[in-house]
Formats: sequence, C-alpha cells, structure tokens
Amino acid sequence: MMQSSTTKLPSYKNISRLFIASRKMSSESPDVLFHEENNKGIITLNRPKVLNALDLSMVRKIVPALKNWEKENKTCVIIKGAGGKSFCAGGDVKNIAADGMKGGKKGYEFFREEYAMNGIIGNYKIPYIALIDGIVMGGGVGLSVHGKYRVATEKSLFAMPETQIGLFPDVGGSYFLPRLEGKLGIYLALTGERLKGVDLVKAKIATHYTPSEQLPELEESLLKCVNSADIENTLNKYNTLDDKPFILKSNIDKINFCFNSATVEEILNKLEKDGSSWAQKTLETLHKMSPTSLKVTLKILQDGSKLSLMEALKVEYRVAAGCLSHHDFYEGVRALLIDKDQKPKWNPSKITDVTDDIVNSHFAKLPEDQELKHKL
Repeated sequence: MMQSSTTKLPSYKNISRLFIASRKMSSESPDVLFHEENNKGIITLNRPKVLNALDLSMVRKIVPALKNWEKENKTCVIIKGAGGKSFCAGGDVKNIAADGMKGGKKGYEFFREEYAMNGIIGNYKIPYIALIDGIVMGGGVGLSVHGKYRVATEKSLFAMPETQIGLFPDVGGSYFLPRLEGKLGIYLALTGERLKGVDLVKAKIATHYTPSEQLPELEESLLKCVNSADIENTLNKYNTLDDKPFILKSNIDKINFCFNSATVEEILNKLEKDGSSWAQKTLETLHKMSPTSLKVTLKILQDGSKLSLMEALKVEYRVAAGCLSHHDFYEGVRALLIDKDQKPKWNPSKITDVTDDIVNSHFAKLPEDQELKHKL
C-alpha cells in the first residue's frame, strides 16, 4: 500500500529515541517466551517495561507457535503477560507512527500480520485461555477476546482508545464490539471508556473472574487438565463473581438510546438534548477525539455487525491502510504518546467537515496483492 501523493504526513523530532529504546529492550531478553508442559502450550508476553506492547517481532513468533500447537493437538494454550502490571497495553503504535513519518511501511506489515493472527485465535480448534491480568487494550484485546476463555482479575483494565489517536477499534473490534449487549460496544468504541475488574465479565468481554493472587494456582490446575471438560470445570471452580451491578448500569438506558443512531451527528444531538452530567461528560470526551476516527469507527462497527470475524478483519485492514495514509493517526500518536501535549490538531477539525467521501475513502478496496490474506 503506497501513501497517497497528496497526503502530507507530519514530521516530528525526537523520533530516533523510540527506535533506540526498542533495540535496547529487544537485546536484553526475548520479547515472547514459550513453554510446553503436560501437552499444554504457554505464551508469555515479555516486554514489561513497555507494558507488553505488541510489535511485529512478537506476532511473527506467536503465529507459528499457535499453528504448531494446533497441529499437535495440545490440550490447551495459555497466554499471559509478564511483569504483573499489564497483559498487553496494545500495539506498539509509537514505533509504527515513527516509521511511517519517515516513509516506512512497517505499519502495513504489522497490521496485516496482526489481523491474520486475530483470525487464527478466533478460529482456534483447541481451548485458548487468556489470563488478562492488568492492562488489556488495543492489540491486547485482539490477543484475548477472540479466544474461548478470558480470565479477568481485579487488576484488569480494558479499553479500546483508538479514536483518541486517529485510528479505530481494530483487531476484530468491528466484529466483537457491536455484538455486546445493546449499544454498549458502540459507546466503548467511540468514547474509549475504561472497564475494570469484574465488569469485564459483566460486559461479556471476559468469560471468568479470578483474584490475581489465585492465578498461579489456577494455572497450575489448568496444567493438570486432560480434556476440555476438565478445563471448563477448573475455570468455573476459580470463577468468583460479586453481586454488584455493572458499573454502567445506571446509564445503560441512556447509552442504548443515544448510541442507537445512524450518524455521529445524531449521537451528539441526543447527548446535547439529554443534558445530564453523564451526557455532558460524554460530549466532552467525544469532542476530544479525531472527528474522522469517530465517523470511520461508527461505520465499521455498523458494517461489522453483519460480517464474520474473518470478513471484518479484511475490512479492518483496508481501513488501517487508510489511517496510515491519513494525517490524524500520526498527529494523534504525537499528541498522546510522543510529545504528550494532549493537544492534537485534527484535520478535518469538525465532525461536520468529515464528508462521506473522506469516510468511504478509508474503506476502498486495495489492489489484490495488498488485501489481507488470512493464511500467513
């Protein structure tokens, strides 16, 4: 995928330090650890200094391991994060943006292979268990939510904050988010709202909840399981849910009404008419996001609600390629993650200036040799 000759990508200083830091970390220890025990495969994301952020090197190690273990018919695969703070805080977008600003193509490679990996996980033939202890955002969601089992803890912190960096909730977000109850997924996608702990189960993002102090015991028990029934029983044994209401329950009717809208403009109008403190706070949040990302996100979730995971991922890759050729992705990463001034200058800067042509250009089919192929 070539960048449009008419697209001007911003050039920012201090980019080289990102690559230097990345090379230093990669030389210290493996970024992914693999272990086999009792016919089980265990993956440990091992970049704790950057909250186990996912990069292309990691994807290219995880995919062949998953394929081999599936062929070997392992009893299950367990994936977890090192360091105790994060399962995976997302894709390593700083380095992707830095490379793109210099004319590189790493973003295209990363998204293509990451999405293909998400498809493998979503269609995995043996039990896939993600221990999502700590931060699980963006690419970390893609490594977990499509698997059969996702175990949250009190330290779990979920979000899909991509509209804040000029992107969209990808890694299969266009498939699983619109399938959450009511319009919860649309709300989470547009606002980047965070969910914590047991609320991941109540939102059906996680399947089980276990206190973090019990995870070592749970993992040890899983390693003793001999079949799928044993795995199910073991996860249920350690499943500890409280009877507190879902954190968003008091506003769920408002969410379902306001975000049940055909356009972003309609959502904003409903929130303005609502006038409650929740609506005002939500409006403030939405006005900080990339206007283009908001419109692209709403469309891709609306479309994704009718697609299979594999079809949705193929569309997502087209849209990711569009974002890599668009100003807002680079500007969002700069403002949030590089310079950290929290003052992105979006282009277009207003929702009303984001035309259908701009949105639809993100969804344009790619040349056949550049389309997402699910077989790596």
